[in-house]
Amino acid sequence: MTTLHRTVFRGGQVFDGTGVPPARADVVVEGDRIIDVGRELDGDDAVELDGKTLLPGLFDCHVHLTFSGDLDTLAGMMRPFSLRYFEAIGNMSATLRTGVTSVREASGADLGVKTAVERGLVRGPRMQISIAMLSQTGGHGDHQAPSGGCFTWEHAYPGNPGAVVDGPDAIRRRTRELIREGADVIKVATSGGVLSPRDDPRHGHFRDDELAVLVAEATAAGRPVMAHAQATEGIKAAVRNGVRSIEHGIFLDDEAISMMLERGTWLVPTLSAPQAVIAAAEGGMRLPDPVVRKAHEVVDVHLESFARAVRAGVKIAMGTDSGVGPHGRNLEELSLMVAHSLMSPIDAWVATTTSAAALCGVDQQLGRIAPDYLADLTVIEGDLLDLDGLRTRVCGVWKGGVSQI
Repeated sequence: MTTLHRTVFRGGQVFDGTGVPPARADVVVEGDRIIDVGRELDGDDAVELDGKTLLPGLFDCHVHLTFSGDLDTLAGMMRPFSLRYFEAIGNMSATLRTGVTSVREASGADLGVKTAVERGLVRGPRMQISIAMLSQTGGHGDHQAPSGGCFTWEHAYPGNPGAVVDGPDAIRRRTRELIREGADVIKVATSGGVLSPRDDPRHGHFRDDELAVLVAEATAAGRPVMAHAQATEGIKAAVRNGVRSIEHGIFLDDEAISMMLERGTWLVPTLSAPQAVIAAAEGGMRLPDPVVRKAHEVVDVHLESFARAVRAGVKIAMGTDSGVGPHGRNLEELSLMVAHSLMSPIDAWVATTTSAAALCGVDQQLGRIAPDYLADLTVIEGDLLDLDGLRTRVCGVWKGGVSQI
């Protein structure tokens, strides 16, 4: 019987993901699994962690790996279609280097991207893919310009049946097509958004009969639903019809929060997203005037809504919308979450470990440091209560026991 190689991570603090403060411990990994957590443990070799903290591999529950922060639509039209997949290789590498070993891909990556990672052709995080975000005509995913041109990569192609759909019957078919093409989660836009210049993030999209069919079809296939939902009514419609998570949640009110609490709906706040749009515009990127205006209009109310949700006890999972802004800065979201709510740094780390794993339905094997869990691990220098400069403090990342950096 072959004995697998054992590596002991020793001499540092361990944050197990459950919310208990970090404590001195050793962790033994054999193959792709954690087999022991304790004191004075041995292995065939050792990773010395003096002055460092070992965490579970981190989650980002809202990324776009085939988007690269290039919001200039005219420049995008001049970019070859397949270039996005080669750019995704660097984006996935940057994601791993920041300690994020699992993501929920919120539209853009198709089954080919996921399969390339699973086969080891390229390095990248574990991913759940949505492929495309379903949108009503004139909604957040409909990028037809006043000229009649369509400034987007989000048109249909093999592996992606397209995003724009109207009416219960068409939504039923499109949901089934996305599942056929490999979607792990179904994404729908129940409101307008910031980056789509012809709609309003305060307006709800899709009616209840459409959303009910979508959720029913997804549920029948064992797929959860995530909703780009910024408008108050769009949030309520999504929650009322059984979506699992609200993405962004910019215009939450007391009733919407109460509904989320009653139904156990998650919030993935992506506080980084509107700030990334503003930063891009201030950096000289050409963006439509309505996009810049909307980003400025929503940034403060977004922070206020998030703080209210935290105070009320809504379940929070970390997500960044990386791809709107640069990849590799995922952990900056933690500072925003803590700075603008009653969350403690430990709460923020839970939101990107055990809570995020629970949202994604993988909390029996990821998101914790415990025996029998997969050996996805991140090492960070210094005190976890200090959230400054986290991007430069990540000094080790393992996925399934294999070093990624």
